[in-house]
Amino acid sequence: MSIEVLNESGAPVDEKALAELSRHVLDGMRVHPLAELSILLVDEAAMTELHEKWMDEPGPTDVLSFPMDELRPGHMSGGADEDGETDPGLLGDVVLCPSVAERQAREAGHSTEAELELLCAHGILHLLGYDHAEPEEHKEMFGLQAGLLTSWREKRGG
Repeated sequence: MSIEVLNESGAPVDEKALAELSRHVLDGMRVHPLAELSILLVDEAAMTELHEKWMDEPGPTDVLSFPMDELRPGHMSGGADEDGETDPGLLGDVVLCPSVAERQAREAGHSTEAELELLCAHGILHLLGYDHAEPEEHKEMFGLQAGLLTSWREKRGG
């Protein structure tokens, strides 16, 4: 699995832990082991620009997801060629804003690292086609998110 983490935010972030969490989430969702994912951490100015351009919403947000290929959980690839060989596909980009995550973490009473982990898992689930607009979707997505984060923290011993 190719997971690239780029920190352009200026904030100290454990990029290795975010890559490991991303791998855990993708493995848990049975995404092709050769799929590609990019995690980008940006400052509030860059996030504001992306949020306004792509979502037509003012100000910065915590996480944005930009899917590339139609990868879905349980479908181990982005497709297959005429010989039945699977194509791992390009999953897409998750963009995180550590300064927004830090504020949300304080309000939620947990660490910025825990908030970034939550947002990273959330963003990956969006890349996989999950949403939370409807009550049933919300329940499914947040249930998956909670389960993946719990198993991640248990795996790490905390």
